[in-house]
Amino acid sequence: MRVAPLTVALLLAGTACSAAPQQTGQAGTQTPAPAPNPAQKLPRNAPDYGVTNVPATTGKANLPDSAPPFVSAQIGQFDQPFAMAFLPDGQLLVTEKPGHIKLRATDGSVRDIAGVPAVAFKGQGGLLDIAIAPDYASSRTIYLSYSEPRPGGSSLALARAKLDAAGKLDGLAVIWRAGSDGIGGQFGANILFAPDGKSLFLSSGERQRFAPAQDPDQALGKILHLTLDGKPALGNPMADAGGVKAATWSTGHRNPYGMVFTPDGRLWEEEMGPRGGDELNLILPGKNYGWPIVSNGDNYSGVPIPDHPSRPDLEAPKLWWNPSISPGGMMLYSGAMFPAWRGSLLIAALSGEAIVRVALDGDKATPAAQWPVGMRVRDLVQAPDGAVWLLEDGEGGTGGRLFRLTPK
Repeated sequence: MRVAPLTVALLLAGTACSAAPQQTGQAGTQTPAPAPNPAQKLPRNAPDYGVTNVPATTGKANLPDSAPPFVSAQIGQFDQPFAMAFLPDGQLLVTEKPGHIKLRATDGSVRDIAGVPAVAFKGQGGLLDIAIAPDYASSRTIYLSYSEPRPGGSSLALARAKLDAAGKLDGLAVIWRAGSDGIGGQFGANILFAPDGKSLFLSSGERQRFAPAQDPDQALGKILHLTLDGKPALGNPMADAGGVKAATWSTGHRNPYGMVFTPDGRLWEEEMGPRGGDELNLILPGKNYGWPIVSNGDNYSGVPIPDHPSRPDLEAPKLWWNPSISPGGMMLYSGAMFPAWRGSLLIAALSGEAIVRVALDGDKATPAAQWPVGMRVRDLVQAPDGAVWLLEDGEGGTGGRLFRLTPK
């Protein structure tokens, strides 16, 4: 791929792998991204979440399709679902982008959860991720991310509420907002609790605006590390800087859709690239992952973007896909039903219409399999019995089915 000037790349870059053509920012213009700041040292009291950075090889992860080692059974249907999470009692919460939460009981019956906030449902916006607090058994607290209607358009919001016994969200409050209100998709919005359960990580897409991913004063294109109350977490790389900087864990992201912690404390993230260049990253505090300065994909206009090796000062992905698979949700498998998958990442592929398995060994990631399933896969979760539940993407008013995968 040829190297093009950054200003041309910014002006002509495209959208997320599954999105509509590029929209400009609020002012209708794009500005070149500033040069990245040098990575800052962590204070001594920083939490040890993926601090170790032993060099590892990176590589193209596209594999030919292989025969799936599982059978699937449809067990539900939803309206444009986005994410799902199991409650401790085995019931399942599912978000629908138009602004609904469904509770699927263990007997398969489904009902609506009341008290859901209003959302800006358009394009990639709407009701997005849902996460169960680590102390849910005693607190009944859940977290939601969504595109919130704002006077200037919309903004990514993180809210917290209690799910009462009657099936209603009680005391819902927005605890964090991205700011930079306006138009554009790519909200990201994945919620992940830290291994100690005392803080959380939130992914924030750059909303098809490019330059904000490199702007330290905007939350767009970042992974944030927050307290459970939505404040900047202690020990962040720029904790003393205030504002967005104090909450930022890593920068230079495009559209991060999935994050998981492995038992060794490493934080893994996958994100959509432009035309090609989807990435699996090992997230390290204070690092810059390069968007929109570098990518292993090209702009939708056909104008190339400098590849990652052209900027060794920026963190490169461990794996990348070109052509795109359009990654959706991601999970780490630990169950008994598929023993060969233990310790592996399972990645939902939207345009790839597949499940992708990636084997992990410390900080090394190896593509292991790509199983076609004949549908756009939005999210994956591990059920209490070790089965994998798959949520079909339902954009365009079709699909949205829920499947249970078990061994052949």
